[in-house]
Amino acid sequence: MTHIKPTGSFVALITPMNEDGSVDFEGFRTLLNWHHENGTNAVLIMGSTGEVSMLSLEERKAIIAETAKMKPGNMQMYYGVTGNNTATTIEYTRFAKEAGADGVIMAAPAYICADNDAITDYAMEVLDSTDIAMGFYNNPPRVKTDLHWDNILKLAKHDNMVVLKESTTRVGQVAQVCAAKPDMSIMCCCSPNLGLVVPTMALGGHGTANMTGNIIPQEMAVISKPWETGEDAFNHRQAWLDNLDMLHFAYSTINPVSMKTLMRAVGLPAGPLRSPLQPAKPEILAKGLKAFEKLGLAEKYGLSAPKIAAE
Repeated sequence: MTHIKPTGSFVALITPMNEDGSVDFEGFRTLLNWHHENGTNAVLIMGSTGEVSMLSLEERKAIIAETAKMKPGNMQMYYGVTGNNTATTIEYTRFAKEAGADGVIMAAPAYICADNDAITDYAMEVLDSTDIAMGFYNNPPRVKTDLHWDNILKLAKHDNMVVLKESTTRVGQVAQVCAAKPDMSIMCCCSPNLGLVVPTMALGGHGTANMTGNIIPQEMAVISKPWETGEDAFNHRQAWLDNLDMLHFAYSTINPVSMKTLMRAVGLPAGPLRSPLQPAKPEILAKGLKAFEKLGLAEKYGLSAPKIAAE
């Protein structure tokens, strides 16, 4: 089966919570519709930004089952399916397909620090497990395992492999993957500290798998548009520089602490972080509110004014 490859802005969505700490499904509905209206092409539900490691098995399955019914328009709905071993990852993957997901994203299981050959074999087993669009998140800051481009290009040959989400610090890694012209989308995280976004897009990347789109979806849609013309490149540069303060703020704490704290402050469905995560300290939130005010986001998106939210 031929799968649609995600391009443009692929937002790693937060998991909205009710005040009692339960999952806020109506909050999900509001956020999904908001992203569809503001240029987000795809969302990743239950990535690291979605506090997935602190959700129970029952919560994870409920989120897949309920949000898959909420799909707005043609926005693609992807789900994080990484389990603590191969069998669990396959179980989540098959569940997502049955629930109507458009695709899934896997990473190396946390804590085990497996070598590249083991994780490549693991990914191949998942890719073989069912016919659904899949992506691999190469995320060494979180899981230590750091796939070489040879491993990634091996995975890219599989018909179900449609997107790479790259989170290394090596531009050379991205260049090698882009040069090989695999039949998949090549994306990277939006953190300016990693320095990958501009070179990835310049080398032919297909978008960004980003967290900052949780607060600036239209702006990230511009930053994430593949470069087909010189105008695309110049628009990217301007949007990148204009939004740099917000991009830095998003990663000023471990994700999604900064982003979820700011979203809650300005009136977006977010709710509390799940313990042991704690809200961003006031001095950090103040930087986010300053960037929010500078960009005029309250007026643009109909959100709470920063000064009111800060009080």
